[in-house]
Amino acid sequence: MGKNGSPTLLGGQAVIEGVMMRFGGSVATAVRRADGSITVKKESYAPLAERHRWIGLPLLRGAVGLIEMLAIGIRALNFSAEAAMEDAEPEKPKKDGSGKKHNAALGLTLALSLLAGVGLFFALPLWVATAAFSVDQDPLWFNLAAGGVRVAIFLTYLILLSMMKDIHRLFQYHGAEHKTVFAMEKGGEMTLASCQAQTRFHPRCGTSFLLVVMVVAILLFALLDAFLIWQLGTLSLALRLATHLPLLPVVMGVSYEVIRFSARHVDSPLGRWIVLPGLWLQRVTTKEPDESQLEVAMAALRAALGDAPSSRAVETAVSSQAISVN
Repeated sequence: MGKNGSPTLLGGQAVIEGVMMRFGGSVATAVRRADGSITVKKESYAPLAERHRWIGLPLLRGAVGLIEMLAIGIRALNFSAEAAMEDAEPEKPKKDGSGKKHNAALGLTLALSLLAGVGLFFALPLWVATAAFSVDQDPLWFNLAAGGVRVAIFLTYLILLSMMKDIHRLFQYHGAEHKTVFAMEKGGEMTLASCQAQTRFHPRCGTSFLLVVMVVAILLFALLDAFLIWQLGTLSLALRLATHLPLLPVVMGVSYEVIRFSARHVDSPLGRWIVLPGLWLQRVTTKEPDESQLEVAMAALRAALGDAPSSRAVETAVSSQAISVN
């Protein structure tokens, strides 16, 4: 628990056969290996907002923090993928420069994924709203239409993903992350029983954030379009793309502040209303984990909290499975 009895804020992410947890200045990723053991990688991380106070200003801290979390998440995914590759090809020797090539390939994949994401969830909804609805010069109705298309694409994308076997396991680890964080935030002892008793639906989930982003985008883009139409008289699809895209960091920053507010007022009617759609959507993005997946999440959180992964407490928490620290 934090000051004045407020819950200690934790963060995490599901990765390939594992979970990443972030607490304070520590990031720990635990991965279940093919032999049943759990390997843990822990690293220190000082957020830019702590090193440069001006980055901690409202709006700016949200946009910068999201970029930081993206970088941390990619490293965690990279680690989990490497562990899976080692299990699949344990005798294959590593060639000189293979790490650099892998990082380059990962960077290229990330860049292409971001480009595809912008095209699918940003440019395509604007095009559909322009082509399918005759409201392109009405700022509010146009952005409501584009936002509706964006949400429909997003929901369809998640539902199709959830049908894949590997993604289903990823969503189970997502559920394990939530349950373990809940057990810790509520101040109880971190055991399998206490984690299993928690709900897998967490109000601070990234799923909730993405939905808030979509709502905030409708409002901010409508204001921007109204200003541009007032100044120019008309607004084309090309101009919308050129002006909306630079505004995305602002949308992210505002959305972060909304989620931050809801986390601090989760028991208020407004706070519950803000997070409710995200909780509904987590029925798709999280699945009930089994005990072995909860063990991995517990190992990651214990490491992030500063407990030595080789200690007796962690060995008990993960049913005496071997844990190695990289």
